[in-house]
Amino acid sequence: MGDKEAAEKVASKIQAQLRLDEFNFEGRQVMPTFKTYAKTFLESYSAMNHKSSTHDSYEATIKNHFNPYFGDIIINEIKRRHVKEFLSQKQTVAPIDKDGKEKDLLNSETVRRFKAYLSCIFSQAVDDELIETNPVSGTGKLIKKTDQTKSIEPFSWKEKTLLEEAIKTHFSRYYPFFLTALRTGMRLGELIALKPGDLDFNGGFVEVRRSVVRGIEGTPKSGKVRRVDMSTDLKTVLKDYLTFRKKETLEKGWKKLPEWLFFNEAGSLIDVNHIRKRVFYKALEKAELRQIRIHDLRHTYATLRIQAGHNIADVSKQLGHHSISITVDTYYHWMPGSGKSEVDQLDLNSAPACTPAAPDTKEAVNDIDVNG
Repeated sequence: MGDKEAAEKVASKIQAQLRLDEFNFEGRQVMPTFKTYAKTFLESYSAMNHKSSTHDSYEATIKNHFNPYFGDIIINEIKRRHVKEFLSQKQTVAPIDKDGKEKDLLNSETVRRFKAYLSCIFSQAVDDELIETNPVSGTGKLIKKTDQTKSIEPFSWKEKTLLEEAIKTHFSRYYPFFLTALRTGMRLGELIALKPGDLDFNGGFVEVRRSVVRGIEGTPKSGKVRRVDMSTDLKTVLKDYLTFRKKETLEKGWKKLPEWLFFNEAGSLIDVNHIRKRVFYKALEKAELRQIRIHDLRHTYATLRIQAGHNIADVSKQLGHHSISITVDTYYHWMPGSGKSEVDQLDLNSAPACTPAAPDTKEAVNDIDVNG
């Protein structure tokens, strides 16, 4: 009886495999094209393991870049030379827009992201035993190296102060939002996703639990919850802001307080484009400051603390970086002494005066409350 049941299970499994076209008539596995496998990858692995924003990015990249090049090739026939040709093309051939005009060449960071996505897809194909090796392995050296620090344009202490004053004067409703950005270094999506329960005034920190990207709530970029210290000024402003929230809720006749800590005039989730264009850029104009990206407020937080000699391990932790090496690599040029020829000190007959020990974490965070 047991043998019969086992045989029936095997037969059932084979029939299911046949229905799914996993075998051909010779009993061998039918290899899918890249396009077919990429679709399966999106519906299974990506849907289960990637945040919504990342999944959407994979989907767009596959549709617009991978499928036009690899789509009709049987997946086990794609070799390293194909990947090399693809990466080279993306760096040397300008893409064409819908009107037939040439656009700018893709930057190295975009091509590096394409490589990472492609590698992930082929790694899953290896895991699914469709191919033996990942053809993307070892192709990173073909991508031009870029200095990431060139894309960072933080404000100085004076510029930071001018921006804060402009927002407080002309866009007071959003002053708590931008002060939180400048005092914590949180990502834009993390700021938008804050809820009142994430504030701990007794402990003096903000708990970063989630992020909102393209209107979809997910986990922070690191995938982990972290605590970010509040400065003294920020605690005061946010306490007053909580009172403002209650007052506005009553004035507008809302049945309950908004879910989000920061919200728009209708009590709903803040729109990223609105706060960027209607508040941030206009505040820069009011303050007569150069235009930077709103993400550079995060870089401003980091560089001002590092320039002040704060413990870089703490700065890294507050930013939510995976490792301190990411922080050092990103902000090396803003570290004290990095622009000086300190090697000349070796010519001295006695040891030079050492840099004082890094200040206490709480005191260091409060330093960014200082104007000018």
